[in-house]
Amino acid sequence: MITKELYDQIQAHATSHYTDGGWDVIVECFNQQEMAELLDCVINGPEPTLEEALKRLEPVVSVWADRQADARNSAF
Repeated sequence: MITKELYDQIQAHATSHYTDGGWDVIVECFNQQEMAELLDCVINGPEPTLEEALKRLEPVVSVWADRQADARNSAF
């Protein structure tokens, strides 16, 4: 499990980048347990640093950014 402190730091980063594509999904959809599962550190795994956590989240954020762009582009 990640600490509340790391979770809050990730959420703060995601909130400050909310409109940058994909980070809004992190803010809206992941609680602390789900974030730990996403970061693969649930069962006695070492907690990543904030920088490592953000790097691990990039593929998820990227997928959602692509989906959001596709939705915007196909709406017209």
